[in-house]
Amino acid sequence: MDLTVETTPIPGLLVLRLPVHRDARGWFKENWQRARMVALGLPDFGPVQNNMSLNARRGATRGVHTEPWDKLVSVATGRVFAAWVDMRAGDTFGTTYSVEVDEGVAVFVPRGVGNSYQALEDGTVYSYLVNDHYVPGHAYPALDLADPTVAIPWPIPLDSAEVEISDKDRANPRLDAVVPMEPRKTLITGCRGQLGQALARLYPDADLVDLGPSTSPGQRELDLTDPDALAAWSWRDYGVVLNAAAYTAVDKAEGEGRATAWAANAAAPTALARIATEHNLTLVHYSTDYVFDGQEVPGGHREDEAMAPLGVYGQTKAAGDLGVATTPRHYVLRTSWVIGEGNNFVRTMQRLAADGISPAVVHDQVGRLTFTSELARATRHLLDSAAPYGVYNVTNGGEPRSWAAYAKRVFELSGRSPDDVTTTTTEEYAAGKALSPRPLFSTLNLDKLAATGFTPADADEALAAYLRL
Repeated sequence: MDLTVETTPIPGLLVLRLPVHRDARGWFKENWQRARMVALGLPDFGPVQNNMSLNARRGATRGVHTEPWDKLVSVATGRVFAAWVDMRAGDTFGTTYSVEVDEGVAVFVPRGVGNSYQALEDGTVYSYLVNDHYVPGHAYPALDLADPTVAIPWPIPLDSAEVEISDKDRANPRLDAVVPMEPRKTLITGCRGQLGQALARLYPDADLVDLGPSTSPGQRELDLTDPDALAAWSWRDYGVVLNAAAYTAVDKAEGEGRATAWAANAAAPTALARIATEHNLTLVHYSTDYVFDGQEVPGGHREDEAMAPLGVYGQTKAAGDLGVATTPRHYVLRTSWVIGEGNNFVRTMQRLAADGISPAVVHDQVGRLTFTSELARATRHLLDSAAPYGVYNVTNGGEPRSWAAYAKRVFELSGRSPDDVTTTTTEEYAAGKALSPRPLFSTLNLDKLAATGFTPADADEALAAYLRL
């Protein structure tokens, strides 16, 4: 018999049929085989604790208990009739499923689904492999085993003399009195930045944090560079962290901002990665084309290209990428030339066009604009589609252009002649200025992102729409 995984009417509740190898001595099975099970669709849920429950007599009945963690349940010996009730907020609240579990069956139970079972043999040992540590004193949703609404078909009637139920389980409420378990929340860091604002619009129910006191309702303060602040935060409540916090003063990073850049762009993401591993979170982190040296690459820089940053800012971002990669459930989204709310290149060119100024703009730096709305949309796509974890390049699509070409287009869309924008080289522009080195070729290859089913919006079309706002 081969290992198989079956779906059920409860979303995320999966039944595993396990190969059991028998001989005169007894049997052997692989109760948890990460590689094979994940390949068949089981979440890579990262178990950290294994619990066992001995049921001395047939008829022992436990549950319905709901915990805020995932678990893989099975029997070490004996048989049970097991039943589950979806206790999560949503359309499937109250949905039930049941199956007999012996040594050849295991069931993956997602967070928020109530678990219960009835021993069918004396000496049955029920096993729970869970991905969070049990904390005494916490109360979670529970349900009356005899609730007529869900009508679990217990093989041994609950009023039978064989059945033993704890007083605590007998006192559990009916379904209409249960408060559904809400999903784990999303946390957006750097919520006041251009990207943070776009993410907040796409995730209106997310918790928002930034460095420094809150300036808007719903925002809180969290210093990602402060170990004590990170240790005090309630990470257990979250499932996803969107880390839009960064130090982006590229030129200051070469001097007075160097320590701050390393703390914000390297140490803080690495600390978040450790937290994500400990609490089984998905960490989304945003990186930059500055991790590359700007040498022209046919088709654009790919995700697996060796990093070779030119300046301190790029070095700190590259270190942050490496730190984030240490947690299993991570997405690093590399982007370039970000445009959102507030001061940015496009708004500056629009203002110069309106003021009658004719700027000189570099023509030897080539890449694509990335509008924060597009970066946020790609974030949601990767998370919702459960794309493989790892590094993805994310920019708007279309033909790569120079900064000067984009400036000319902004002037044209603003009613000025594109000829009013003159061109210069990066070397000429930097003469006499204390500037960090810029990569000349910033085009990122988007094939890996496209393979997940995401089609980037054309940068020229997005630019025109942005200027109409």
